[in-house]
Amino acid sequence: MEDRRATTLRLFEEAGRAADGERHALEDEIIRLNMAVASDCARRYRGRGIAADDLEQVAYLGLVKAVRGFDADRGPDFLAYAVPTIRGELRRHFRDLGWALRPPRSIQELQTRILAVESDLAQELGRSPRPSDLARYLGVDLEQVLDALGASGCFTPTSLDAPAPEGEDALGDRLGALDPAFADAEARVTLHAVLRGLTPRERRILELRFFGGCTQAEIGADIGVTQMQVSRLLNRILGRLRERLLDTGSSLTA
Repeated sequence: MEDRRATTLRLFEEAGRAADGERHALEDEIIRLNMAVASDCARRYRGRGIAADDLEQVAYLGLVKAVRGFDADRGPDFLAYAVPTIRGELRRHFRDLGWALRPPRSIQELQTRILAVESDLAQELGRSPRPSDLARYLGVDLEQVLDALGASGCFTPTSLDAPAPEGEDALGDRLGALDPAFADAEARVTLHAVLRGLTPRERRILELRFFGGCTQAEIGADIGVTQMQVSRLLNRILGRLRERLLDTGSSLTA
């Protein structure tokens, strides 16, 4: 018994010699014979936001176009022509109806050009064209072709709550959170400008009080003044810092 590939080729040869009515019947038989190929192509595009039944219908439409457009004289391998044609029809359907995130217009336009030449190039090469083949044929950079082909993943975003493989975190758990150090960094930048005018003794007083946790009496013993003098010094230093801080904040928002 003939396999599908050989039967398909035989039917195309018969269709090439047949009259119009008989040729259409033979082409219909070729379509029925290769519907599994179209279904297999559609299966690869499931789970991207378009119903499986719609995908199959689009794939069958691509199969019909492939049968109508196949020229056995250019190459005997029908599948090398049909598969890119079907996939092109599926990608065209996604391009028109399935975007969740639209890429730049240049990428969309290049996708359209790729869809237009992919089938003919496949028949000419006798295999599915590689990205390098498409880039050479279209006269564009390989990186542009790769970007256009890669944009086929912009149809349905992955859910942040989608189950992850065992031993891996869910996608939502991998997202970064607001780093509390950002606020510290902003405060440090602001305080650096404010503290710049302090004397070494004033810096020492603040260091002992707010970083060393010392009492006013302990600070006085360290710098050689009384507790009362430390209190006055602290009030004066903090008052000046407050004024500078307000001036700095006003200049930043001006």
